Amino acid sequence: MAKKHLNFINGKWIEPETGEYIENRNPADNSDLIGLFPKSGKKDVELAADAAFEAYKTWRLVPAPRRALYLYKIGDILNRRKEEVARVMTREMGKILVETRGDVQEGIDTAYYTAGEGRRLFGQTVPAELPDKFAMSIRMPVGVCGMITPWNFPVAIPTWKLFPALISGNTCVIKPATLTPASLYLLMEVFEEVELPPGAVNMVCGSGGEVGDEIVSNQKVNRVSFTGSTEIGRHLAERCGALLKPVSLEMGGKNAEIIMEDADLELAVDGALWGAFGTTGQRCTATSRLIVHKNVHDKVVKMLVERVKGVKIGNGLDESVKMGPCVSEEQREIVLKYIEIGKSEGAKIVCGGSPLNKGEYAKGYFVEPTIFDNVRPDMRIAQEEIFGPVLSVIPISSFEEAIDVLNNTMYGLSSSIYTREVNKAFRAIRDIQSGITYINGPTIGAEIQLPFGGVKGTGIGHRESGTAVYDFYTEWKSVYIDYSGKLQRAQIDTFNE
Repeated sequence: MAKKHLNFINGKWIEPETGEYIENRNPADNSDLIGLFPKSGKKDVELAADAAFEAYKTWRLVPAPRRALYLYKIGDILNRRKEEVARVMTREMGKILVETRGDVQEGIDTAYYTAGEGRRLFGQTVPAELPDKFAMSIRMPVGVCGMITPWNFPVAIPTWKLFPALISGNTCVIKPATLTPASLYLLMEVFEEVELPPGAVNMVCGSGGEVGDEIVSNQKVNRVSFTGSTEIGRHLAERCGALLKPVSLEMGGKNAEIIMEDADLELAVDGALWGAFGTTGQRCTATSRLIVHKNVHDKVVKMLVERVKGVKIGNGLDESVKMGPCVSEEQREIVLKYIEIGKSEGAKIVCGGSPLNKGEYAKGYFVEPTIFDNVRPDMRIAQEEIFGPVLSVIPISSFEEAIDVLNNTMYGLSSSIYTREVNKAFRAIRDIQSGITYINGPTIGAEIQLPFGGVKGTGIGHRESGTAVYDFYTEWKSVYIDYSGKLQRAQIDTFNE
């Protein structure tokens, strides 16, 4: 009998009010039932929001350096349980162990980095224009924060949201992706182990249409952070706009790597393969387009095809496997649909293109790593996010054309250029429309001490990670202290003495 997991509300494990549960199965082997997780409803969200609202009254008063002590302990426990969490994540999400270990490590890094901000959270002191007057700005917590997280990084991304919110003095209600609740469940166990004050963090499992929308609509939730598709993000933006509720959206990408004729081709192909097929292409930063100078195009394509042949596909728990399954049957069908679209548009498949559904692959949702050549920039496979192991190769004739092609999508998350010429590198940094640009590196691999996010259809200006994230999880308060003992009028008395 599969274990029934519960919601984590007000420091306790609580059954969903609906009494309903959702199966969580391994996408590499659908006979592997990981557990049953709550299919929650409105009342569950209300309980969680009420708990967070009450906890905020005392948590905001805990000095930030003391709040940081919890995060240091959380980092220590995650480090101790790293392998356990990674193996559960591989079972429920499908990506290979080396990647799930990296996912947990990102959570560990975020815990320690964010804990350090407990002694920073800098404001500003500035000169006042009047005598015997002091002026400064300080950061204030914002209250209850609602969080809706994706399935592809089921520990790392929740920590990007939870830890900065907590160190800022806020409390949280978080919904894991329906496909990957087990990883966040283990993180809740860590919060329980460090004895985080009840209600500071609350987890409610369930669907986006039920739990997600209720989190957004709940009056006690003051702002919302979402990572997921542009379609859902647009819906949340409209809803939050109507409620005058600040929202942070990290959405899709159609990221490109440029390979110039002077590039180190071995290095560039390494980057393209890792960027395109790491996490089975299921990253918002995945390399979906490869923009290659015509003088090296044929050589690059030949190198890619040869290298892809050596990619072992299978269950990510096998340490020799290099690429796992799509996260679900539905996601595999989306990928296969786009492969058919690419064929119909006239792009040439040079490797892959088929599902793997026989023998050892029969119980999983596998697709061959697929490369299309001679792709035009206006094709759908070059414009729309696929979120799977599909790479489109686009030949170009100049640096200027490469930049134009890269920028010609609705998205702007990550980007990459391989070149030995420093002038081209700096022009690319200046001219590429994206939130992240790599020079001689793949489009994936962001580090937590820098802002993460994009432009255009990828986001609406807010950033995760680094110090920029605190502009979302805090409000600025300007403070004036007049110790003159008399009425002083800014702007008026200053210039009329």
